[in-house]
Amino acid sequence: MPSTPKHPPLLISQLSQQRVFSQLSAKSRDTLAGQFTLTNATAGATLVAQGRLPDQLGLILSGTVRLSDPDLNLSVQLEVGNLFGFGVTPAPQLATWQAVAAADCEVAWLAADVLAQLCTKHPQLAFFLPSFQPVRQPPAEPSQQVSESSSALNLLGTPIRSLIKRAPITVPPDTSIQATAVLMRDLRVSSVLLVEQGLLFGLVTDRDLRNRVVALDLDISRPVSDIATLAPMTVSANSPAFEALLLMARHNIHHIPVMEGGDILGMITATDLTEQHSTSAVYLAGDIYKQSSLDGLKSISTRVRQLQQHLAAADASAYSTGHIITAITDAITTRLIHLAEAQLGPAPVDYVWVAAGSQARNEQTAKSDQDNCLILDDAFDEAAHGAYFKAFSKFVCDGLAACGYVHCPGDMMAMTDTWRQPRRVWAEYFRKWVDSPKPKSLMLTCVFFDLRAIHGQAALLDGLRQQVVQHTKGNSLFLAHMVSNALKHRPPLGLFGQITLSRGGDNPHTIDLKHTGIVPIVDLARVYALAAGVTVANTHDRLEVSAQAGEVTEQSARDLRGALEFLGKLRIAHQARQMAQGQAPDNFLALEELSNFERSHLKEAFSVVQTLQGVLGQRYAGGQF
Repeated sequence: MPSTPKHPPLLISQLSQQRVFSQLSAKSRDTLAGQFTLTNATAGATLVAQGRLPDQLGLILSGTVRLSDPDLNLSVQLEVGNLFGFGVTPAPQLATWQAVAAADCEVAWLAADVLAQLCTKHPQLAFFLPSFQPVRQPPAEPSQQVSESSSALNLLGTPIRSLIKRAPITVPPDTSIQATAVLMRDLRVSSVLLVEQGLLFGLVTDRDLRNRVVALDLDISRPVSDIATLAPMTVSANSPAFEALLLMARHNIHHIPVMEGGDILGMITATDLTEQHSTSAVYLAGDIYKQSSLDGLKSISTRVRQLQQHLAAADASAYSTGHIITAITDAITTRLIHLAEAQLGPAPVDYVWVAAGSQARNEQTAKSDQDNCLILDDAFDEAAHGAYFKAFSKFVCDGLAACGYVHCPGDMMAMTDTWRQPRRVWAEYFRKWVDSPKPKSLMLTCVFFDLRAIHGQAALLDGLRQQVVQHTKGNSLFLAHMVSNALKHRPPLGLFGQITLSRGGDNPHTIDLKHTGIVPIVDLARVYALAAGVTVANTHDRLEVSAQAGEVTEQSARDLRGALEFLGKLRIAHQARQMAQGQAPDNFLALEELSNFERSHLKEAFSVVQTLQGVLGQRYAGGQF
């Protein structure tokens, strides 16, 4: 008596003819057929909604199916025998395409986990499945590093208070060095705090004992205050952990006392923040300061991209990522200055090396050029000192370029004579820009109003900044010109609120996240800050302080900060994906990279910016409030 087939003949037939499953033996195909489920759909019915393609794999047994991306007006027609969904649909389309029955059809569905198990057993099948990622066995060091780093970097949003492991270990300042060392040994701690009458006096670490006592053969009966770091840097217990990480990275320190008002709550160390020494900002900065040559800095600077990938994997905020990546740029810049002075000798007059642009705002990513300048003391004399500072600035700027921070296309760098001047000349620059806001002056204003001291006599910049802010505050004519210049950068939204993609150039059909997304918010925040007379440079902080000063409503400032954070995270994630694929990072995002949910939020972010640009344009129309 003939046996009844266990599975529909049509499914068995299609599996044997299909180019993927025909690789299997007849017995394996028969077993696999039992794991499919069948559905019938009428023409026009939605088979798979946007965002659900990764859930399963579909095999068309009869009829036709249309895959489409409604936002991009793209579609493809699939016939009998075609596969779609998990594994076979290209990865960029998985999150944004949907499947609709183009005609009455029957589809056989295979769950994603079943397909994954099948490919593990028959790895040759993965050749036909472009979006399937096979499971690899350890060792897989990069993946392990991302996982471990992600765990550590999730501390970035954690209050510092929660990282304190024990009560503070304290000694009076007159305690002997030997007694202090014995206490540190017995309690197994790497640092102690010097406290007098309840007030923090200083800090001693095991490195101090090694470098300031043993290495110098110092008398261990002397008071420990002789080797202490006096008035050490501290952090507030309620601050996020990333602030402590930044402080450590910027100043190459590994221990920070935690305070609550005037009370000492404890101590946190670099190892409290992360165990991944090779990629954490603290240890990366520490390694930078150890380099004694440009070649060493060039080698270590390649880890900045890996750091950004780990920050993206940890879902760190754009705000904290910008600060951390910029802290590494600051460290490289400072070390290059040290190397320049070691080669050329000490500077003949006081100076301050100043970052401009995104570095000044603490908003850098792994894709950054350099904008910087040099403010010299008014004692500077070109004949006597010019050659030194020309060689000095060229050494640093060329060193930054060698480390991946390309020379500014507009030559806005300290190595350019124009941007290496005494303080009095800088004051005159700013006066002319404000009093005669011509197009070039406005462009220069946008770069050089975002300034932050990196190394040297910060007072040279602080006094200049205060002078400039007083000159711009309430200057409605100048601010109107700044607004007009800012409105040249518009978010890419069409008349009906649809996202418009670039049509030409080197990156067609993409969105320039920097110039049409983030820069418009940066420009708005700069105008608010100048109008309010505030000196902070970071865009997020400018919006917050400007709202407090009444230059923008609290709600509008929150909306802009939210839009800035969302666009920043899209940019960081986009660059992390590129770097993971061995590509150079850029700012050009294709909509195919985004889910439908992300596209919706992208439109909302652009709409917020567009609305507030309109409000500011009306406010300063004709130079009037």
